[in-house]
Amino acid sequence: MNKYLDSSPLVTPISRRRFVTGIMSGLAGGAALAGLPASAEAPQASNPLPSELRGNQFDLHVNYLPVNFTGRARTAVAVNGTVPAPVLRWREGDTVTINVTNHLAHDTSIHWHGLILPSNMDGVPGLSFDGIRPGDTFTYQFPLKQSGTYWYHSHSDFQEQRGHYGAIVIDPAEPDPVAYDRDYVVLLTDWSDQSPQDIYATLKKEGHYYNRRRRTVGDLWEEIRQKGVSQTWRDRKMWNEMRMSDRDIADVTGYTYTYLMNGQTPDANWTALFKRGEKIRLRFINGAAMSIFDIRIPGLKMTVVASDGQNIEPVTVDEFRIGVAETYDVIVEPENDTAYTLFAQTIDRSGYARGTLTSDPRLQAKVPAMDYAPVLTHRDMGHHDMGMHHSAHAMSDMPGMDHGMDHGMDHGAHSMEAMDHSQHAGHQMPGTKAGNNVGNNIGTTTGLGLAGYGSNAPVEHLPSEYGPGVDMRAFMPANGLHDPGVGLRDHQQRYGRKVLTYGDIRNLTPTLDRRQPEREIQLHLTGNMERYMWSVNGIKFSDAEPLIFKYGERLRVTLVNDTMMTHPIHLHGMWSELETSDPEYIPRKHTVLVQPGSTISYLVTADAYGRWAYHCHLLYHMPGMFREVRVV
Repeated sequence: MNKYLDSSPLVTPISRRRFVTGIMSGLAGGAALAGLPASAEAPQASNPLPSELRGNQFDLHVNYLPVNFTGRARTAVAVNGTVPAPVLRWREGDTVTINVTNHLAHDTSIHWHGLILPSNMDGVPGLSFDGIRPGDTFTYQFPLKQSGTYWYHSHSDFQEQRGHYGAIVIDPAEPDPVAYDRDYVVLLTDWSDQSPQDIYATLKKEGHYYNRRRRTVGDLWEEIRQKGVSQTWRDRKMWNEMRMSDRDIADVTGYTYTYLMNGQTPDANWTALFKRGEKIRLRFINGAAMSIFDIRIPGLKMTVVASDGQNIEPVTVDEFRIGVAETYDVIVEPENDTAYTLFAQTIDRSGYARGTLTSDPRLQAKVPAMDYAPVLTHRDMGHHDMGMHHSAHAMSDMPGMDHGMDHGMDHGAHSMEAMDHSQHAGHQMPGTKAGNNVGNNIGTTTGLGLAGYGSNAPVEHLPSEYGPGVDMRAFMPANGLHDPGVGLRDHQQRYGRKVLTYGDIRNLTPTLDRRQPEREIQLHLTGNMERYMWSVNGIKFSDAEPLIFKYGERLRVTLVNDTMMTHPIHLHGMWSELETSDPEYIPRKHTVLVQPGSTISYLVTADAYGRWAYHCHLLYHMPGMFREVRVV
């Protein structure tokens, strides 16, 4: 038997501390990358488009590449000499073999994002394997049990930010239920001339550094004109006491980022051709490190036919949000011999990626103006049903509103990894010890919502969420299922554009596992923006115990976002089956976008032995907002 297809569920045990140490040593190694001929000494470089590789055996070489996206020469981490890496075109039912050779000065890896495969092939150093040392070749080999649009990227330090990513298209073994004439990958990413190590260090010093949309005197006078002096004073006092900004939408912005479409800048204008009357399949992949995009094609409706590689009932929209690591396939049908702009504006409206879909390479369409910059509200604080008339004093009396406080409270709750509602005994007061089974206990479910309809358990906050690493908690979170998201909620009314929500997604084929969940785990996405600290349940990864799933069990995971940031949460190795109120056709996703101050739930069948990563896919959140899942 091939040694890389070892059926053992675990590889050599590696401690969480070694895993985190590996990340931090990778940061130091990345500093060497920043010191390569990456500035004035590097030659000017063209940025070639990636090739497409087909078959079932591949040789991938990870190396350094001179690039120039902004007029300044830098060094990227490339695969086979391109950024993005080659598009890998596979076929469902085949077994693929990929030899990955590391030509870098430090370790590397490849994670096959969204693929269902053996845990030792998942490509996460410290959990799946040891990583690929400089000069070594590692052979990945696994069967393809699915079809659709996916992607691959490094899971070593910050290489993903430097260009180590590429697209995967797996053609179905059976006839494709989606009819189309042409097929294009549209891979969206973000590039900075700053080294990712410098970006991360800057955020640790000042979490708002890259936000250039803070309030001005002009904004203050406009707010006074609209709401009056008293209400404006109360609102400003509240935000200032919390040390938060209602315009803090994205951590890293167009101030340092250039947004790329298939490795091309907006000025370079990636272009795809069509003939009038054709059906064009566009496979959108968000491979960015930190950027969430809102997609539209002015003049064309988009029919969404797949989400995270899985076929869904077609739904026609004008616009959709794609979180980091998500994929959406859409069909468009241009009726005229003209050009259309593929427009991907960032969630904070600080920049955009764009390309052109055209019947003639000499034609290109007008690039639309970006929409208004969004502003956070009480809803995004997890207090969505509060009126705007509440004063800052009233807000300060609410539990969980830590107006910049630093208690230093240590409740000794590091072992309380998740709230298990298997023996729910009613709502717990904040800060008190829950009477439920807590952590990894596997119990019998009572009082939970029916499968496919979400949880009816109340939001509960563990003592570990009351320390200096958590600056807010959501006590009345909205359900994020039908929420288009901050900055999109009024687009139907304002622009007449229908925006996709998770509530619109219905799987094309019936739900495979129709069992009721045996237990529920409630996880809180927590952080402190001022200190740029990220965690789950107030506990950073280096201090956390693994989540234990029992092989074969069906469980519900409920995520509560206690922050005002939008988090894309990725569970490796198993599907996250989004509870959209239709239990017969539950959509399967590998990455779930959790809106600020909101909650969302999904079902998981623990059908894959091994050690799996579970984390926020915002790259600079990942060191803290990360858990290991063990299926035993």
